[in-house]
Amino acid sequence: MPPINVLIKPASGNCNMRCDYCFYYDTMCKREQSSYGFMSLETLEKVIQKVLAYAKGSCTFAFQGGEPTLCGLDFFEKSILFQKRYNINHVKIQNALQTNGYHLNQEWAEFFVKNNFLIGVSLDGGPKIHNRYRKNTKGEETFFKVMKNVELFQKAGVEFNILSVVNGATAPAIRKTYEFYRKNHLNYLQFISCLDPMGEPPGSREYSLTPEAYGRFLTDLFDLWYEDLQLGRQPYIRHFENYIGILLGQFPESCDMQGICGKQYVVEADGSVYPCDFYVMDRYRLGNFCKNSVEEIDQVREQIGFIKESQQKETACLNCRYEALCRGGCKRTRQADQDHHQYFCQSYKMFFDACLPKMLEIAKRIS
Repeated sequence: MPPINVLIKPASGNCNMRCDYCFYYDTMCKREQSSYGFMSLETLEKVIQKVLAYAKGSCTFAFQGGEPTLCGLDFFEKSILFQKRYNINHVKIQNALQTNGYHLNQEWAEFFVKNNFLIGVSLDGGPKIHNRYRKNTKGEETFFKVMKNVELFQKAGVEFNILSVVNGATAPAIRKTYEFYRKNHLNYLQFISCLDPMGEPPGSREYSLTPEAYGRFLTDLFDLWYEDLQLGRQPYIRHFENYIGILLGQFPESCDMQGICGKQYVVEADGSVYPCDFYVMDRYRLGNFCKNSVEEIDQVREQIGFIKESQQKETACLNCRYEALCRGGCKRTRQADQDHHQYFCQSYKMFFDACLPKMLEIAKRIS
């Protein structure tokens, strides 16, 4: 039995912010039941018990939303208690949590430090850029409350990284954003491409990220990162670390860079399990941890052909010089009605054309 990674949505899609581009809000609207409320402690206990009975070697519990901290600190204290109680195979357990960082305090920070949680904080840059699409449910700006909690995390010693959504407004501003992150000593960064609503022609929203804009973004970001690399002060940027790893013969840890979907277990608040965070919809439900075993859930995954479906790529990929690096990109941004064309294909070509020689140089230096 292999290690297992489980992503739990204990607050379903409930959130104290209303970001314009939220892909999970779009996902919820496409289900028969949009929200599953808040996960009960009974369901949490069953999920942890079922997962740890299966796991060998290691296990990761990642909490996401919506906004998972809406469940309250007691919920997460109970999760630690259940993990200790049901770790019958003595596996190494890692905990992670993704938060908008809007409503936290010293007590939360101390809990994260004490229990070795890795925290992802959503921040799109400085005040003007961040506030454009990331407002609370009243339409109020959120930057200063989030940044206050980022500073709290720094002082308390919380292990965290910054997750920035690359959209039509943030992409052209990357140089300013990069300098903002450097000035505030934010050195662990992930940049996630913005998704248009599923089923809509891409590029039609104000916040939409076009292939050309994303290609320029990746190139500009790499140039900034490379300059700092030469000075020995580069931040950790997940995308670039994975690409260098691929050039060194390593398997990328970021699922969207693997070229094929892996075994993921995304758990909604009622215990229902889905194969991917982008596909938490009725037609992809694999079972429920309150009723089904991991093995039974994997059988349904095989029956619906989810992983096999992710192997479908554009014919042109077969002869592309960058296929070994791009690997067809994420399944979510492939267009099934266009021979599974990768929407960001142009972006990757722009980026590799400009930056691959320097990446090869870095890889050679490391090896």
